[in-house]
Amino acid sequence: MKFNWQGVAVDGSARAGTMNTAHGNVPTPTFMPVGTAGTVKAMTMDAVRATGAGIVLGNTYHLMLRPGAERVQMAGGLHRFMDWPGPILTDSGGFQVMSLGALRKLDEDGVTFRSHLDGSAHRLTPERSTQIQHALDATITMCFDECLQLPATTEAIAASMQLSMRWAARSREAFVARDGYAQFGIVQGGTDPALRADSVRALLEIGFEGYAVGGLAVGEGQQLMFATLDATVPLLPATAPRYLMGVGTPDDLLGGVQRGIDMFDCVMPTRAGRTARAYTGFGQLNLRNARHADDLGPLEPGCACLACTRHSRAYLHHLFRAEEMLGPMLLTWHNLEYYQSLMRGIRAAILQQRLESHAGSLRRAWAGSGAAASA
Repeated sequence: MKFNWQGVAVDGSARAGTMNTAHGNVPTPTFMPVGTAGTVKAMTMDAVRATGAGIVLGNTYHLMLRPGAERVQMAGGLHRFMDWPGPILTDSGGFQVMSLGALRKLDEDGVTFRSHLDGSAHRLTPERSTQIQHALDATITMCFDECLQLPATTEAIAASMQLSMRWAARSREAFVARDGYAQFGIVQGGTDPALRADSVRALLEIGFEGYAVGGLAVGEGQQLMFATLDATVPLLPATAPRYLMGVGTPDDLLGGVQRGIDMFDCVMPTRAGRTARAYTGFGQLNLRNARHADDLGPLEPGCACLACTRHSRAYLHHLFRAEEMLGPMLLTWHNLEYYQSLMRGIRAAILQQRLESHAGSLRRAWAGSGAAASA
């Protein structure tokens, strides 16, 4: 079968569809749990499956350093290695390399960097990043790009975007097409609508199976992020999946869907779970707070996760106070369950042509307890 995205319903700019891949079909809009190093932190893959996740994310940079892409390939690919037969999207490593600061050196051909683990020297180019992602057997390969640190001048943003477009062309040339597999181009250009439009035109000329919006959620604020999406997403093909990279809070996801985004990933739900923060339909909770110590009720009534169906807030509070590893495990499960439930509800609202009212209800509930979901 060929990789494709099939639209099912539209409500305003939001859309529901199905992404068909070599490793299974994924209803969209969808949230991808982040499995950076071949594992979703604090979760078994059975637990990830139980949340309803249809696709997960891995990372080129981390997996090339440890255990090594060729070692994963010898083990049968990342699907078998991490016990996830479903679709896997792999980030190209560009963001991680660029975040190394003084440990990396950029040139036209690629990036030379030193490992944050042991200081060993490595080289990533668009060709090598694509080769690594093939070795991992990624269902969706991301093109290699430069993730510029913001704020920056318009001239610097333009130069970075143009470099990323040249790298996108080289990534595409290195990509080995297979039925059911895909490569996504990444739109760059900061928050400048004209640069974003130039980036989209360059990517469309190259031609990809899907398109991602990168370089956002890096401190520009939600309002500016949404304004950038408003200017960018309508330029993307209606027949291809659209992916907003590294975003974000529940309200970010909702706003992204309302602007036509189909796919999201973010470390927030897993990171929050490890630090005693729970995402719920009535806002964020801190399970270390003493007010939960004697609360024998569930974390969130109606939630299907193990934390909510088998345990109380008091027990979760105790686990974090006692620094027991089960606390982060249970709360991570809950947060991922909440994110998947959120996306299922949003998809259902699109199918029923009631997204605007559903979005209003969600935002009122998040704010109603005085704990905003995006806090």
